Amino acid sequence: MITVQAFPQKIKTVKEKTRILFIFDASQSMNGRWEKSTKMNVARDFLIEMIDSLELESNVEMALRVYGHQSSFPPQDCEDTRLEVPFSFDNAGEIRQTLRYLSARGTTPIAYALSKAATDFPESDELVRNIVILITDGVEACDGDPCAVSEDLQKKGIILEPFIIGIGLDKKYKKSFECVGEFLEVSKERNFGGTLNYVISQVLDKTSMQVNLLDENDKPTESNVTMTFYNHTTGKLRYQYMHTMNSMGLPDTLFLDPLITYDITVHTLPKLHSDSVRIEPGKHSVVGFRAVQGKLKITSQRTNLFKNLSCIVKKDAETINVQAFDYEQKYLVGNYGIELLTLPRIKMDVNIRASETTVIDIPRPGLVTVFKPTYGPCDLFLKIEGKMVWVCALDSRELRNTLTLQPGNYHLVFRSKTVQLSHYTKKRSFIINSGSSIAVRL
Repeated sequence: MITVQAFPQKIKTVKEKTRILFIFDASQSMNGRWEKSTKMNVARDFLIEMIDSLELESNVEMALRVYGHQSSFPPQDCEDTRLEVPFSFDNAGEIRQTLRYLSARGTTPIAYALSKAATDFPESDELVRNIVILITDGVEACDGDPCAVSEDLQKKGIILEPFIIGIGLDKKYKKSFECVGEFLEVSKERNFGGTLNYVISQVLDKTSMQVNLLDENDKPTESNVTMTFYNHTTGKLRYQYMHTMNSMGLPDTLFLDPLITYDITVHTLPKLHSDSVRIEPGKHSVVGFRAVQGKLKITSQRTNLFKNLSCIVKKDAETINVQAFDYEQKYLVGNYGIELLTLPRIKMDVNIRASETTVIDIPRPGLVTVFKPTYGPCDLFLKIEGKMVWVCALDSRELRNTLTLQPGNYHLVFRSKTVQLSHYTKKRSFIINSGSSIAVRL
C-alpha cells in the first residue's frame, strides 16, 4: 500500500540533455482573429519569447517542425509538414527567423506530423529527454489518430508525454487531446505567457520527493533498502537509489523528472511495488510504503562447521532469498517457510515480528568420515520410526568422505563399481551425537 502527498518545494535543474521539438500549426485557421491580433501572430510572438529563454540553457537543443504551411487549402494536403530547423546547438536565431516568415495556408495533419517527428530526434548513446511541444488551434483534420501515434512514440521511448498548447480552442475539443499528452488550454491572449512559462518549468526543472518506509507505528524509520524507478510507459529503468536517512533522521530527498510516470519497486524481502506513480511538478512529493520489518538469524553453537551453510526462505511457496548462516536479514512481517541446507535438511515455519529478531538455533552437529574399500555408489539414509529417509549420495569418485550431520540414526548403502551382483551390497548403521566425531568403514 502506498500514499502520495505533495508540498511546496525548491526546484533543482535537470542536468540531462533535453531535446525540445516544437510542432507549430500553420494551417489556414491560424489566420483567424484572436483578441488584438491573429492566432498566428500571437502564437509566433510567444514561441519566440520561449526560444529566447531556452537558448541560454547549455543542456537544451531545439528544433522546429511546421505543418499546414506548404500547400494552400483547398485542396487538402494531409502530408503537409516539414522539419524546418533540425536539432543543433545555437540554432535559436534560425528558428526565430523561420517563424517570422511563416504563412498559414493549409490543413491540420497532426497525427502525420507527430509520426514524422519520430525521425527528427537524433539517436544518442547518452541519456536524453526528447520532448514535443505542439502549438495548435484545431483538431486533426485528416484521417490520422494522434492518440495512437503519441502512445506508440512514448512506448518506444522516442519521446516523453507531449505538451499540447491549445490556442482559443473550443472546450469540446479538449478530450481529443488529453490522450495525446498534457493539454494546456489558452483561452485568453494574456494567459499565453504563463502557459509557456509553465511548460518551460516542467521541461527544465526536476521535482523533489521522498520515499517513506513506514514501521508498525506508521513512522518513516525503515531504511537501507534499494529502490528502483521505472518509466511506466516504456518499462525502462530510470533511477536506482539506496534508501537513506539524512542528518535530521528523515528520508533523504530525491530529485526526479516530473514528466515521467513511475513504477516503483522497493527491494524489501519480499519486494513492495506500485505502478503508475505520478509526482506533482513544482511540489515536494512524499510517497509512503508500509514496510514493517523484522529480522531472521540462523545460528548454532558450532559456527565453524556451518560457515558455508545456507537457508532457503520462501513466502507463499516462492523462494525469495537464500540466507547466509549467522547473518541477520530483514523481512517484511509475516509467516515464512524456511529450509536449512543441513544434512539432513531442516524445514520449518517461522513468524517474523515487527522490530524483533527471530533466531533459529540449529542443533550442534557431529562429524562422520566414511571410508570406502573401492570406488562406487554410496547413499546415506536417516532412520525415522523404522523408515529410511534418503539424505544424500556420497561422491562415488572418492574413497573418503567427511560429512557434517545432525544428530540421529544413520544407515549407509554401498556397492563397489567392480561387482555385477546386488547381493554384494554393503550396509552400515551408525549414530551421530551432538559434538561427536566418528569414522565408519565399509
